[in-house]
Amino acid sequence: MLPGFSPRELKRALKRMGLELEEVGNVVKVEIYLEDKKITIDKPQVVFIKSREQTIVQVVGSMREEKLEAAPKVAEVKISEDDVEFVASQAGVSREEARRALLESRGDIAEAILKLREKRGV
Repeated sequence: MLPGFSPRELKRALKRMGLELEEVGNVVKVEIYLEDKKITIDKPQVVFIKSREQTIVQVVGSMREEKLEAAPKVAEVKISEDDVEFVASQAGVSREEARRALLESRGDIAEAILKLREKRGV
């Protein structure tokens, strides 16, 4: 909340301005991912401030930052039609599902087959 205001006074003031305040309880962690780093806020206080047109999310707590290693982009992975056909036949799925699984696994055939079989419950 805001310092100097009781929660009740703040809710009344916001209501007069056409805003609704909603506190979210039991939040364990908030993570924000940027291109090169991740911001983590443990045990935060989270409040939604809603207006007619949008919702503002206020997160209060101590944060820490971690640098992220650059992950290979999905577009950089080259997948052959033979790989797609093989994964589709082994996992018993369509060629499109096989292609998607290969992209998600960055071309790793075994990982793609295992993920697809796991989804199907085989």
